[in-house]
Amino acid sequence: MTEPQPTRAPKLEDPKFGFNDYAERLNGRAAMIGFVITLLIEYLTGKGLLSWLGLQ
Repeated sequence: MTEPQPTRAPKLEDPKFGFNDYAERLNGRAAMIGFVITLLIEYLTGKGLLSWLGLQ
């Protein structure tokens, strides 16, 4: 029995710049990590982020 062949060849694309799916996904993940870190700082220090940074 032979294995099924792929229906199409993989696409090789040039790198994209600007707004694209990869950039949006990466930006969203970075924002989620930053938000969680901010919550951890506030929980561990008992102060808000601005107070912790000395801006308030």
